[in-house]
Amino acid sequence: MEELKTIMEKFAESGWELISVPAKQWLEGKGNRDTLIAAVKQADKECGSCGCELDPLYKRALELL
Repeated sequence: MEELKTIMEKFAESGWELISVPAKQWLEGKGNRDTLIAAVKQADKECGSCGCELDPLYKRALELL
C-alpha cells in the first residue's frame, strides 16, 4: 500500500490534471477507485511510452489498484 501511495503522490505532483486530480482525491480518501483507474489507463494510453519517469508508474499503479 505504501508503494501505491508513493505513486499517487508522484501523480498528484505531476501537474497533469488528468491524473493529478484523481490522485489527490485518492490520497485525501475522497476519490473513486474506478475514476482513478480510468484516469491512469487514459494517461498510460496518451503518455505511457514518452520516456518520462511516470511511464512505468502507470502500469504499476494499475497492478496495485
